[in-house]
Parts: sequence; structure tokens; C-alpha cells
Amino acid sequence: MRRYNGASRLGVFMVRRRVVGLLILPLVLVPATAVLAQSSTPSSGQTPATRPSVVPQASPEQKPAPPIPANAPRISKQSRYEIIRDFETQLVYARASFPMGAKGLKLKDGVTTPNGDELQRELALWGPAVKPGDPAHISFVQIKDDHIHFDINGGPVHRKKWYEHVTISGSSGAGITPGSNQPLSNPHGSYLDLYFTKYVPEMTPQQLRELLLPVLDFNAKNKEQAYLETVPPKVKEAIVAHHILVGMNQEMVVHAKGRPPKKVREKDGETDYEEWIYGEPPQDVDFVRIVGDEVVRVETMKVGGEKIVRTEKEVILDQPDKDQADKEAKKEQEEQPANAPSLRRPGEDSEDVPKPADGPTPGPPMPPPDLPAPPGGTGPGEMVAAGR
Repeated sequence: MRRYNGASRLGVFMVRRRVVGLLILPLVLVPATAVLAQSSTPSSGQTPATRPSVVPQASPEQKPAPPIPANAPRISKQSRYEIIRDFETQLVYARASFPMGAKGLKLKDGVTTPNGDELQRELALWGPAVKPGDPAHISFVQIKDDHIHFDINGGPVHRKKWYEHVTISGSSGAGITPGSNQPLSNPHGSYLDLYFTKYVPEMTPQQLRELLLPVLDFNAKNKEQAYLETVPPKVKEAIVAHHILVGMNQEMVVHAKGRPPKKVREKDGETDYEEWIYGEPPQDVDFVRIVGDEVVRVETMKVGGEKIVRTEKEVILDQPDKDQADKEAKKEQEEQPANAPSLRRPGEDSEDVPKPADGPTPGPPMPPPDLPAPPGGTGPGEMVAAGR
């Protein structure tokens, strides 16, 4: 019993000692931590050492590349690889409108085709694949003899996968190609062809970027910056100041003020218009009247009750011809020959042409009901009489 009691007392003593040690340990560590913190704190008169913050610095603007000499040789194989590797899968911003489908843009000597009214007709017919300021993805680059082809947003046609070019043949000899052989159109893609005078000359990727600057922006950091480079200076200043000018189009208004919180559709006589409303009392409220795609009236209601109305054009843009379809129809009528083929006689008016009578068209004449019997034979009348 004494041994048991002694062992139990020893165990209890060890447990108490462990518990006391755990309670005292924080009291020992806290002063040590305070001492270390005090030693790391600089004394008076010393400047504290600050951690260098990682701030991304703006990359310096690239210097313009030297122009391509007129007698430059054909592009080398190494330069082809560098251009394809540099431009493929690159994200840029558009500076021009690209029509969807097989109608892309061609660029030569800084001039794009189609342009003007022809480009507006293509955009109205097929729709825009990319508009100015929109991000564009260069998905494929192909260097040909006299031009460089760029697929924008996948191009007008979906390109086949590698396995769609594989043909599987069996013992019968008939080959089977997985997938469809018909190329699928890409409604969201377009293309750009950069043409040269004789052949594609030797150039650097930076020189090629400067040649593509009229339609593609490689230096813009965001969509807003890219779009501002495509508008006139007066419109650019107004957009930066969030001011609306009479004569702007809808896209410019959205860039200047954002999308309208409220829209009201009204009719003034025979003219349909939309009223875009920005702001709510007790703030200034702008009523922007848009007819078609043009701002024709801006009415501002000030907080103090003052009313400012602007209707005179403050900026003139190159608007597409709204009556282009009517003009083309009239042009076709004018081009139609005067002596067009007709079934009328010379000098005969359309009113003198005989018209069909009203009612259903009469059928062929019916034979008389009783026919005389042929001589020497029994006619239908005698047969009926004999039957009676």
C-alpha cells in the first residue's frame, strides 16, 4: 500500500509540474517577444526601414521604327516566323469597323477598302463583327506573296481541327473522314489583308504594327482609350468631360455618359425619336433626343429651375446615307431601257388592254343531249327505248 501510495503521489506531482509549466510558459514568452520587437524598432533619430512596394511602372513608349526602304528584299524565313509568333493570339483594339462574314477589310498604303458609303452598306447588310474601340483577337496569320492575311476573332470561316484532315480507310478501301467536310461560317469573325506593291518586304514586327495602325491599335491599354483615338478632337474632349454635343451618335453618347437609366420613345409628327434621360432631381437632368443614330436636341434642367435647350449642330460627323436604298432603286429604274419588252401594241394604253370578265373562267362547250342515231345501226336512243 505504501508503494502504491508513493507511486500515485509521484504521478500527481508530475502532472502538477507539467500544468504549472504550461501556465508559466506564456509569461516567459511574452516578455521575450516584447524584447525582440523593441530591438527591431529603430531608436529615435533613425528612419524606419520601409518595405519596398512593388508598383508596376508604365513601360516607356516604343520609339517609332524606321520606315521600310523601297528596295527592301523579300521577307526572310526567319522574319516570317517572328511575325507569326508575335501576332498570332494577340489581343488588340480596333480602330475601324469590320463587317461580318466574307466581306473583310483590305489595307494598302494606309487606305482601307471598302470605306465610306460602301462600308456602311456592308455593315448594314452583314452587321459589324468589330466596332471601333472593341477588343479584337488575331487568331491566324498567313504571309502570302503580296499581302499578309490576318483572321480577326476566328475569321469568317471556322478552320478545321487537325483530326478533321485525317482519313481512315478499312479493308474495303473506302475512306472515312471524321467530322464534316463542309466549312462552317463564323458569324462573329472577319479578316484583314495588308497589301504591298510587289511582294511582302523584309520588316520587323514593330514596323508591321505601324503599318496596321489605321485599323488596329497595339498601344491602347483599354477600350476607352482605343475608342478616343478614333473620334474627332472636339468629340474626344467632350467625351472626356462627360459632355454631350448635338450631332453625336449613340455610341459617343454612351462613352460620354454611359447607358441611359431611362428611355422614352415618342413621336413628333411623323418623326419617331428616343429620349435618353440622365440624372434625377435634386441633380441636373439631361434629356437627349435621338433621331435614328444622331443627337438632334439636348435639354438640360438645372437644379435652380433653369432650362437650357441646344438644337444647333455642334459637331458634324460622316453619317451614312439613310436613303441609300431608295437611291439605288431609283438608279435601277433610270438604268432600265425605255423600250422594255411588252405585250401591248404600239400606241396602246394600259386601259385599252382587254381585261378578263369577272367570275370563273367558262369551261369547254357541252354536246347536245340528244344525238341522232347513225344509219344502219342501233343508236343510244333505241337502246334506251328497248330497255323501257
